[in-house]
Formats: sequence, structure tokens, C-alpha cells
Amino acid sequence: TPVRMAKIKNSGDSRCWQGCGERGTLLHCWWDCKLVQPLWKSIWRFLRKLEIDLPEDPAIPLLGIYPKDAPPCHRGTCSTMFIVALFVIARSWKQPRCPMTEEWIQKMWFIYTMEYYSAIKNEDILSFAGKWMELENIILSEVTQTQKDMHGMYSLISGYLPKKYRIPGYNPQNSR
Repeated sequence: TPVRMAKIKNSGDSRCWQGCGERGTLLHCWWDCKLVQPLWKSIWRFLRKLEIDLPEDPAIPLLGIYPKDAPPCHRGTCSTMFIVALFVIARSWKQPRCPMTEEWIQKMWFIYTMEYYSAIKNEDILSFAGKWMELENIILSEVTQTQKDMHGMYSLISGYLPKKYRIPGYNPQNSR
């Protein structure tokens, strides 16, 4: 964090690396900074759409400490969403810009795709579908058709894949 780096380098500059001018403590850089708050607001909006009621508490995404009354069935989905958010924030760490929700969605889609192919290989599609079915619909509703085409964002659960992305001769029903 900027505060630790200021101590290590014996400099007096412990301001946030994002450029907001505040003191750059660990909690500030990951949660309180006005440049990362829009991303966290978007993530909590996604959680509300998934009907997951969690308090906006930094202990949940930063430390993985969930309230006792939080249903354990949602922790896998929430943890993935929070880890991706932390990754996106870290990538824009020393840049004076807000981590974009679009970056978060693209990284979520990448993880979704990798988990899909892993579930197919391990014949564990039901747990994958349980985790991703609702989130897939919400993500696809948030992006434009141009973004879907550009990044190949198509539903893997429902089985719809545009012709240009299909593998010739491959039938998922016969691959079992």
C-alpha cells in the first residue's frame, strides 16, 4: 500500500496510488477509494439481481468473512465475483482511473468459460449450472450485442452457440 511504501522508502508521500489524494491505507485502496467504489456498487447491484442479500461490508470481499446468516450455497458465486473484482482493482492499481465494470464482466466471463469446460471434462455440469445459470443471464443482459460478438459471449448452459463458433463435427450430446 502507499502507506507502507512511504515508510519503506522514507518518503512522506502516502497518498492513494489511484490519484484521489486520500491517505492510501489498505482499506482505502481496496474499498473506500472513490475510484473503486463504482465497481463495488456494480457488484452489489449484481448480487441484488441474484437475490443475494449481503451487507456492503468490506470484510466480505476482502477477507472472505461472511455473516453467520448468509446462506452457504451462494458463497461460491460471491467469492468468484469478489476475487475477480480484486483482480480488476489490482490491474488498475497505479492508474488514475476507475476499474471498469466491463473489465470485471469480461474477466467473469473468462472464468465462466473455463469452469464450463472443466465441468464438461469432469462430468460435473450440474454444480456448474447451479452456480452460473442466474449469473450468466444477468451478465448477458448487461452487455451489448457488439460486446457479445467481440468477446464471444454466448450462453454455454443453454447450448446456443452461433455457427461461426461451432466446432465442425462436434456434438456435445455424443461426447459423453
